[in-house]
Amino acid sequence: MTIDPRNARPSAAFPPNVIAEIQRAADQGIYEIRGLGTKRRLPSFDDLLLLGASISRYPLEGYREKCDTDVVLGTRFAAKPLELKIPVTIAGMSFGSLSAAAKESIGRACTAVGTSSTTGDGGMTEEERRASKLLVYQVLPSRYGLNPRDLRRADAIEVVIGQGAKPGGGGMLLGQKISPRVAKMRTLPEGIDQRSACRHPDWTGPDDLTIKIQELREITDWQKPIYVKVGASRPFFDTQLAVKAGADVIVVDGMQGGTGATQDVFIEHVGIPTLPALRQAVDALVDLDMHRKVQLIISGGIRSGADVAKALAMGADAVSIGSAALMALGCNRPVHVADYEALGTAPGHCHHCHTGRCPVGVTTQDPVLEKRLDPEQGARWLRNYLSVMTLEAQTIARACGKTHVLNLEPEDLVATTIEAAAMAGVPLAGTNWVPGRDLR
Repeated sequence: MTIDPRNARPSAAFPPNVIAEIQRAADQGIYEIRGLGTKRRLPSFDDLLLLGASISRYPLEGYREKCDTDVVLGTRFAAKPLELKIPVTIAGMSFGSLSAAAKESIGRACTAVGTSSTTGDGGMTEEERRASKLLVYQVLPSRYGLNPRDLRRADAIEVVIGQGAKPGGGGMLLGQKISPRVAKMRTLPEGIDQRSACRHPDWTGPDDLTIKIQELREITDWQKPIYVKVGASRPFFDTQLAVKAGADVIVVDGMQGGTGATQDVFIEHVGIPTLPALRQAVDALVDLDMHRKVQLIISGGIRSGADVAKALAMGADAVSIGSAALMALGCNRPVHVADYEALGTAPGHCHHCHTGRCPVGVTTQDPVLEKRLDPEQGARWLRNYLSVMTLEAQTIARACGKTHVLNLEPEDLVATTIEAAAMAGVPLAGTNWVPGRDLR
């Protein structure tokens, strides 16, 4: 039978993927859980362009004029702020969600390039602490693995209020990833699905956050910087409240950020994109006259040195990467193809972090699969990737006439779409129009 092409058009409201999800839900009666981040198209750093120097500004010669990349985090109150060689850090990803080999690889790579890594939920592993010269220790609502000894062993403390992939939601770690070691670290039964709390048990509002930060400062003798991390939903108010509570550093995670496991509907429909989250957080700091005094780290969909340069130009002090770091470690690498097929997917399309059956050994607790990631090789891959990102950001900064990547500014940016211009607060390319702002 010949199908009339006029009748073969998919519905805008019910395209094939939506129909498939409705029918899957009807068959199974439970929501879909997956890893990584949103798959929908959102305004992003790809919708911004940087303006290289010409007559009005002089570019720098890369072979003889310096462009520095160092950044210091935690200068507000901490006696020992973090001194990084590059403005790219690694976001919190737990042991449990990631394999021990992946955590060690991350620590080694960060030490090699002079930046920091972050523990994630579930506590600090000895491999991670040994491998990481600078390690940020997360305090999450679950309090899994939290103890005073590790707080003091860390180089900074990050109080996690929310995550970009699921602001307002707690973490998940399915039973197949609760190995004996993970269970012991988290004081959980083996093989049973774990759901983290969505809010901290010992506060009900921002005033309690002030008390918690004070407690953390006292237990670490005011030595360590205290970060506050929020998932992007109301970043203007959240940033100002975190500053008022006494944070040294604010981390804002846009909805393009990834996760080890949560509901697909959460990933795709909760939160706001990284562009407006960054702009609102910077506006909040400027309003308080705290921009560059309280450092701002932005995360959620950072992939290249161009993304880094654009984020710094918008006002961030540093960026944090998670999913991109996993890709560097081999996530979705086209090897072990049969194992991808057994998951019903293929390299480049896999988001099965939650299953514990990662074909490349990154997001698994299976001892056989974990051996597929050699920590030395993983560290080399990630080190190379971080070095390339830094070189790319330097190249762009030099082209804009900057002697330091933190000298990039909003005037160096234009947007290619009205949506991105409005969200980022920069002009539409070829105009002086910033949508939503009065030109008078």
